[in-house]
Amino acid sequence: MGQFIISVGREYGSGGHEIATILADKFDVPMYDRNMLDQMAEKNGIDAEDLHKHEEMKHKGLVRTVRGHSSSMQDTIAKLQFDFIRKKAESGESFVVVGRCAENVLRGNPALISIFVRGDEAAKVERICRLYKLNKLEAKAKMLRHDKKRKAYHNYYSKMKWGDSRGYDFCVNSSLMGVEKTANALYEMLSEYLKNK
Repeated sequence: MGQFIISVGREYGSGGHEIATILADKFDVPMYDRNMLDQMAEKNGIDAEDLHKHEEMKHKGLVRTVRGHSSSMQDTIAKLQFDFIRKKAESGESFVVVGRCAENVLRGNPALISIFVRGDEAAKVERICRLYKLNKLEAKAKMLRHDKKRKAYHNYYSKMKWGDSRGYDFCVNSSLMGVEKTANALYEMLSEYLKNK
């Protein structure tokens, strides 16, 4: 099996992150998500929390760009993450990456397999209630807030629209079978595809 990179975009509450974790475990490859900022912070002697405050956000307000360099912390962090993903891909490593516009950053890379995980609103709200001990109203507000942020970030840095099925290899509704069974079904499909690649 040659190099493969699985990018997982997801709606908040869909279990996309858990699906990515299961896929990384089953394929026995690293997974990159928020942890890539921890690695970058450690390497550069920066406090990781400072970076996490600005991740997966598009910049706000006026930003000065000089010779392609932006004064926005959000733009700087986005660029660091995109470079990190590109370098990992160029190294020949197989991995799973969650969010961070990876399906756009690595578009055209023959090793890339892109997935988008969505879910039915009721199932997502129930999952958020359970995981974060919130009531339905709070869970729905949290879901809408996170999805709005993800969509704005993605659509700012990508030509393709967030969640548009034409931009992904697989789009799946995790509510139909549940998170674990969805992850297992994806694993079976991807294993079959990689075997014949």
